[in-house]
Amino acid sequence: MNRNLPVNADRIAEDIDALAKITEPDHPWTRRAFSPLFLEGRAYIEARMKAAGLETRIDAAGNLIGRSAGTKPGLGTIMVGSHSDTVPDGGRFDGIAGVISALEVARALKDQGITLEHDLEIIDFLAEEVSIFGVSCVGSRGMTGQLPEAWLARKSGERDLAQGIFGVGGDPETLLAQRRPDLKGFLELHIEQGPVLQNEKKDIGIVTAIAGITRIEVIVEGRADHAGTTPMDARADALVAASQLVLDIRDAAAERAKTPGHFAATVGEFRIEPNAANVVPSKVVLLIDGRAEIRSDMEAFCKWLDAHVIKLAIAHGVMINSPNRVSDNYPTPGNPSLLKTLENACETVGAKHRRMASGAGHDTAWIAKVAPAAMIFVPCKDGRSHSADEWAKNDDIALGAAVLFAAVREMDQTLEREAEDGAHTR
Repeated sequence: MNRNLPVNADRIAEDIDALAKITEPDHPWTRRAFSPLFLEGRAYIEARMKAAGLETRIDAAGNLIGRSAGTKPGLGTIMVGSHSDTVPDGGRFDGIAGVISALEVARALKDQGITLEHDLEIIDFLAEEVSIFGVSCVGSRGMTGQLPEAWLARKSGERDLAQGIFGVGGDPETLLAQRRPDLKGFLELHIEQGPVLQNEKKDIGIVTAIAGITRIEVIVEGRADHAGTTPMDARADALVAASQLVLDIRDAAAERAKTPGHFAATVGEFRIEPNAANVVPSKVVLLIDGRAEIRSDMEAFCKWLDAHVIKLAIAHGVMINSPNRVSDNYPTPGNPSLLKTLENACETVGAKHRRMASGAGHDTAWIAKVAPAAMIFVPCKDGRSHSADEWAKNDDIALGAAVLFAAVREMDQTLEREAEDGAHTR
C-alpha cells in the first residue's frame, strides 16, 4: 500500500495473526464465546488495550471495553468495535478485524498526541455469533437493555446463559437494568462477507442498512402411500409440492433482487416425514430465511407467498398451512449523519467507496436502536466467510481502520455541534 495512512498496518497484522493462533487445533479458526480459548483471546485483547493506554473493564453484559477519557467530561462517548468470538471452523477476520481496527484507532490517536473531547471506548462485544446457548448478539443487546430476561435461563449442558455471562466477568444480576445513555455515536468495521467490493474493485462499503430478517415456516401435508403400488397420478406427494415451492421461492426472490434494495430468500431447513424410501412423503416442514433492506419488499414477498401456497396446494392435491412468521425483524438503517461522515472519511484517506446494504446481522443493529450508529465493510476474498477459507488483505483492513480514524475525529467535532444546536433549539 502506497498511501500514507494515520494507522499502523503492521500492528493490525500482528494482532490479527496472534488471535488466529488462539484456536482449536483441528478446527481453524474456532474461538467460540464462553470457551477457554475465547477467554484467552480476550486476555490478549485486554493486554493490547492496556498497552495502548486504555482503561479496561468488563461491563454487566460481559463486553470487554477499553476507555480513553475525553477532555470534556460529560460530553458523551464515541464507541468503536466489533466482536472476537467466531463460528465453528471459521472467523479469522469476521469480527476480529473490527475489534483490532478499533483498537488501532485508539493507538493512532495516542501516537499523534490527539485526545478527543468525547470519551472514546473500544469494545469487544460478547457472543455476536450464535452461541452455545443458541442466541446471538448477547453483548450488544445486553448493553442496551434489549436482552430478553428469559434468555438468561437458556441452557448449554449444566450451565445457563447467566452463568456464562458471569464466567466471562459480567454481572447477570444487574444486566437487565444496564443502559448507555452516554453513547453519542458508534462505528463498526467488518469484512463484507460477500464479493461485491472485490468484484467492483472498491475499497470500502458504506452500509446503508442492515437487512431485516424474517423467518417463515411452511407446512405441506399430503398422504402417505406405498411408493411401489400407488399410481403416479393418484398421489398427494407432500415433497413434490414442497420442492416446487422451493424453486418458486428462489425465482420470486431472484426477481425481487433485481429491484433497488437488497433482497434474498433461502429455504435453509427442510424436514420430511416419514422419510422412508418406500413411502410417498406425507409431510414436509420448511423454513424460509428472508432478508430485506426495504421493509415493503418483505411485505410484498410475504403477500405473494400467502397467495402462492394456495395455488400450489390445489395444483398438487395437498394441504399447505398459511405461512407462519416465526420471527420478524425490521431493517436497521445507518444513521444518515454518520453515513455522510464515513463518506467524508473515505475521501480524506483516498478510499474508493460505494453505498451498500448488509445482508447479515451485526451488533450495530442493536446499538442503532439507542444511539446513532453506522458500519463500513472492507473486501474479503471471493466473498467467503464463516469458513476456514475466509481471508481479507491486511492492506484493505488498514485502509478501513484509517477511515474509522478520520470518521472518529470528525464525529468528535460534529457530535458536539449537533448537541449544541439541539440545546439552542429547545
